Amino acid sequence: MYSECEQMLGEASATNNVCTGGYLLSCFYSPSGTVFILKKTSVFVFDLFKAFQTYVVSRFLLGRNLRKICGGKWAVITGASDGIGKAFANELAKYKYNIVLLSRTLSKLENVAHEIESTYGVQTKVICVDFSDDAIYEDIKTQLNGLDIGVLVNNVGTHYGIPGFFVDLPEKKLRDLVSINVSSLTMMTHLVLPGMVERKRGAIINLSSSAAQFPSPLVTVYSATKAYVDHFSQGLCIEYAKDNIVVQCLKPYYVSTAMTFNVSPNIFVPSADSYAKSALATLPYSRRTCGYWAHGFQAWLFSFCPEWLWLRAAYYWHIFLINWLKRNHVE
Repeated sequence: MYSECEQMLGEASATNNVCTGGYLLSCFYSPSGTVFILKKTSVFVFDLFKAFQTYVVSRFLLGRNLRKICGGKWAVITGASDGIGKAFANELAKYKYNIVLLSRTLSKLENVAHEIESTYGVQTKVICVDFSDDAIYEDIKTQLNGLDIGVLVNNVGTHYGIPGFFVDLPEKKLRDLVSINVSSLTMMTHLVLPGMVERKRGAIINLSSSAAQFPSPLVTVYSATKAYVDHFSQGLCIEYAKDNIVVQCLKPYYVSTAMTFNVSPNIFVPSADSYAKSALATLPYSRRTCGYWAHGFQAWLFSFCPEWLWLRAAYYWHIFLINWLKRNHVE
């Protein structure tokens, strides 16, 4: 009896497999199935070509394109005392841009300025400001007056530190997240962009984050501010394309900086210097990019992830991170 039932189940399973296979084949050979497969294939091929152009070809052609695209004699970098901002300052100095460094720690800024001047033989200008203070922009405007600015890098930003629930965040932290991540980028662009429009050239590089790809529980406000950076950049890019202004949004994943607790660099986590070199090279080829090939690969993989799954995974990842940081006494 058992063998007869087993035989019947085997026959049913075989029949089902044949039906399923036949259904898939019919889908493949139907006009709609063929169109669907061709569409997916063409999108994949285009994405592959775009990635090759952005992350490989760009590394060999930047030298001849950067000055042509940006013009100007000065580059302005916010959050320039360390991390990605400092790395961008060094990269732009290699192309003989004079550098304006903005951050809140004067001693660090002076050290970076001395290093750049002695290494690359360019001029520097130091502006010590705290971007959590909304009253700083008149002073910045005065100090930038008369400079032929070709590049603005809006890099300054702040994070939660340790992820946490929204109601547990101090009011000052909430204000800082908005002032430093949103207001600074908006106001610095408003100060610098008119001169670029007048000269019909320039580039603005805005640092967003991979956290802008989907909402991120337990870093909710940070994620939202970085989504603002992304939307702001894309809108501005279209508005001022007619004036030859390039506006690029960078959406990096983990980079080895103080913000990521100086995690050791590896194939997916570049150093700040490696990231800045790669990201700057993408400027002529992409208006929205991760800036680094391994980050682009991660973004492509996550694009297949449904939002509900991302939300749950992000929540539990941040819970794990909170516990790990507490166990290791990291603040």
